[in-house]
Amino acid sequence: MASQCSFAHGVSLPAHRPPLAFFTSCRLGHGAVRTSANHRVVAAARPVGAVRRMLGSARYGSAGAAALRAEEAEVAVPPSVPVRVAYELQLAGHRYLDVRTEGEFAGGHPAGAVNVPYMYSTGSGMAKNPHFVEQVSTIFGRDDEIIIGCQSGKRSLPAAAQLCSAGFTAVTDIAGGFSTWRENGLPVNGR
Repeated sequence: MASQCSFAHGVSLPAHRPPLAFFTSCRLGHGAVRTSANHRVVAAARPVGAVRRMLGSARYGSAGAAALRAEEAEVAVPPSVPVRVAYELQLAGHRYLDVRTEGEFAGGHPAGAVNVPYMYSTGSGMAKNPHFVEQVSTIFGRDDEIIIGCQSGKRSLPAAAQLCSAGFTAVTDIAGGFSTWRENGLPVNGR
């Protein structure tokens, strides 16, 4: 097995919220589930097979899928958390990275989110942003606690995996993305 990057977060929440022991790990090829002290699931890493299914998706077009598949062999799979847990993490100091297109972001985004597109719309589908890690590195440090979201969760997981593989140590994917964030009535800026 290739190298693993493992890390743990002790998150302190405001007094009106129950304590949350949040432990995450980036693993290659294996899913992991972590629970809080009250046995709620707070993180579940998706297996590499889930990433592979997303990469083969017609949504990204053949060029985008091919570019993503080239990186698949050594992808570290970061943990995924539900939007409510992501919001709690944001309240505790994690920063929100929105990897949707600039147009999607302008149409509404989680309060406090920063936008760096992982994919761009092209005439034939979607193409991967070749400067994604570079652009993220100008905004975030390698040890910054980052929660990553997109519209539905299909772009954020490979984006989070790429950042983890590039040496970012505190990356967490948001399962369900912005659509689920909005459905849960969490704070939004824009439309």
